[in-house]
Amino acid sequence: MSDLFAPHLSEDMASRRPLADRLRPQTLAEVTGQEHLTGEDGVLRRMIAANSIGSMIFWGPPGTGKTTVARLLSGETGLAFEQISAIFSGVADLKKVFETARTRRMAGRQTLLFVDEIHRFNRAQQDSFLPVMEDGTIILVGATTENPSFELNAALLSRARVLTFRPHDGESLETLLQRAETAEAKPLPLDEEARQSLLRMADGDGRAALTLAEEVWRAARTGEVFDTQGLSRIVQRRAPVYDKGQDGHYNLISALHKAVRGSDPDAALYYLCRMFDAGEDPLYLGRRLVRMAVEDIGLADPQALVICNAAKDAYDYLGSPEGELALAEACVYLATAPKSNGVYTAYKAAMRAAKENGSLLPPKHILNAPTKLMKGEGYGEGYLYDHDQPDAFSGQDYFPEKMGRQTFYDPPERGFEREIRKRLDWWTKLRRERQRG
Repeated sequence: MSDLFAPHLSEDMASRRPLADRLRPQTLAEVTGQEHLTGEDGVLRRMIAANSIGSMIFWGPPGTGKTTVARLLSGETGLAFEQISAIFSGVADLKKVFETARTRRMAGRQTLLFVDEIHRFNRAQQDSFLPVMEDGTIILVGATTENPSFELNAALLSRARVLTFRPHDGESLETLLQRAETAEAKPLPLDEEARQSLLRMADGDGRAALTLAEEVWRAARTGEVFDTQGLSRIVQRRAPVYDKGQDGHYNLISALHKAVRGSDPDAALYYLCRMFDAGEDPLYLGRRLVRMAVEDIGLADPQALVICNAAKDAYDYLGSPEGELALAEACVYLATAPKSNGVYTAYKAAMRAAKENGSLLPPKHILNAPTKLMKGEGYGEGYLYDHDQPDAFSGQDYFPEKMGRQTFYDPPERGFEREIRKRLDWWTKLRRERQRG
């Protein structure tokens, strides 16, 4: 028996489709925010004009149009479009898609296979694409929010071109809002300041911008216009794009570390707060600050390590939100402290020497001789007890004989290391005098 209400339900369901879905571009020319790819002189436009579409990886943050562009690309090239998600698909699903593509190819039509979240496939699953890419059965377009260099097989990457999708800027997000207002036949009920606030909340995500706009229209009464405070009341603040185990995490911690190294306290504090705001574990940041203290400040200011450890302990004692201030204080201290990587580079050089020279015996004169046999071998013979020497410095050699004297730590004239430099220069002078005498 047929359903008398089916047509009505179909129309009703169509009207309830999310605004972002209803406003999907119908041609590449309508895509906004990715002009370097879809514009008149964009990469994809050139491929289409040359009738030369190859396998590609679309890399970019959410809501930048990766799925939409893939679908439109198949439409403008006449390729059959197949879509799967790596989250819900396995090897059996891939085999079915490949078989369908082979059958279609025998009939004279090639398949564009769009794989969403392709980085979710394991190495073996990624390898299964290689033969069907090589023989032309499919043109693969994979979409990922993660760095392909880290998440995809080298063999797969060598057969596909990586195209980067950029986050939407304010101008392209504004274009999307204007299209939404045209589609809804009414203005967005926000004053100018609130409108800008909504664009900031979208954080470069076009889908998020349209979803937020849809929430505003749902909440607004007739004639009501929201200011920034009103917008905050009706719209849940969108969390920043950040994944503690992926690119967002590594990008921000790298930016924080380099801002500290570059002695920019304002930028360092900004990136620290970005990570706090995104929900990063403050104790992780505390550990990273300790690392910066020993790598980039070192003995130019030995107090930096003390302060960072104290800040970490203070957070552990106070908890959140009071403890974050202690970490912010340590961050600013590091950024404004004198910098030296003298110990860091000395450590790496000494480690390299230790690995390259093997198990060399230290010089016998600095070895203890608890037995007669060892004394007979010359252990401890000629050792000078430094405290008994003039200036409490003997100047004797401590490196293995086959290595000769090495210099790993060569401190620059910065901060506390000036005093260390004077001391080392004095020791070197005394050593030479004792060796001549």
